Amino acid sequence: MDVTSLEQKAIDFAKRGDFGVEAKQINEELTRMAPENQGGWTRLARCCIELGLLDDANSALETVLTLNPQNMIARSLLQESIRREVRAAPAEDAPRAKGTRKTKSPKGAAVRGGFGRPQFAALGQLAPASALESLGPSIEGLLMGVSERPFAAKVVEARNRAGQSGSKLYRRNSFYAGGAGHLYAFHHGGRWEPQFNLGFFASPQWGRDAIRAGIGFNLASGGASPDKEAGQERVLEYFEKFQQLVGSAWQKLLADWMTANGGFIQLADRQPATDVLPADAVATLTSLRNPTEVGWVFCGRWLFVDRADHAEILGDHNELVKWVEQTFVDLLPLWTSIYREG
Repeated sequence: MDVTSLEQKAIDFAKRGDFGVEAKQINEELTRMAPENQGGWTRLARCCIELGLLDDANSALETVLTLNPQNMIARSLLQESIRREVRAAPAEDAPRAKGTRKTKSPKGAAVRGGFGRPQFAALGQLAPASALESLGPSIEGLLMGVSERPFAAKVVEARNRAGQSGSKLYRRNSFYAGGAGHLYAFHHGGRWEPQFNLGFFASPQWGRDAIRAGIGFNLASGGASPDKEAGQERVLEYFEKFQQLVGSAWQKLLADWMTANGGFIQLADRQPATDVLPADAVATLTSLRNPTEVGWVFCGRWLFVDRADHAEILGDHNELVKWVEQTFVDLLPLWTSIYREG
């Protein structure tokens, strides 16, 4: 059967609302014979979604959006696929009746909170508000998991002693869109503090699919917060203390930690400075004299999905929570020193 005949048959299936196995086979053949046929890929994705083959659907939609990033049908289908994937994933920390045992998810099953290639594809292709809606459950699952770790109580206690409110490190719905291809979260009440920050980045806008975890300072002067003036003065004081510590007692400690753990700095809206040696990165942090102009200063660890070992962590809820926890535990003494003396 030639391409024209295959396409007509695929269209006839779609008109009848038939996205079953036979329609999938026709569209698969069409995409093999005409790999740049966007309609073939979107119909194939629709078939896969209806058949519950969400990984295959996401792969087909990534192909469409590579061919045409403005394909609104593909964007809509990708959002729907991610929604179904999240709904199908078991909630790792669901409440259990007293005395019952926690059951393990089947090997290979998706767990809410993992952040793999489909999520990065959605982040890169969807508008910020749509990405936030679609990926919110995955991010919230991660934040709630981190909030249950023992170190989180130490952060909350330190803030409570300083007169700040809050009983959890992260609250629900405490994640935000930072623009195209970027979502982020920081601890409850942390806008004007040294933040326990998580960031999510998509490759179309940022060069690589990645997640960051570490200490960040939002020093930007913009915004309409009613406490902006006092808040900015406060965060600048924290940052000055950070610079003093990193330039003295923490200088070698931080550089050694970055060397051993894949740590990088990030300034403003740039990509992580992966080409800067740790000692030079620390020197950059201590010598920064225009923090409000830079706006954003971050130091921490990164996971990149194009690294197989990192992708394995990213795709597994439990491993990702452990990775974030270890990062924050390592940096907790530095954060505590900044917060206590800021």
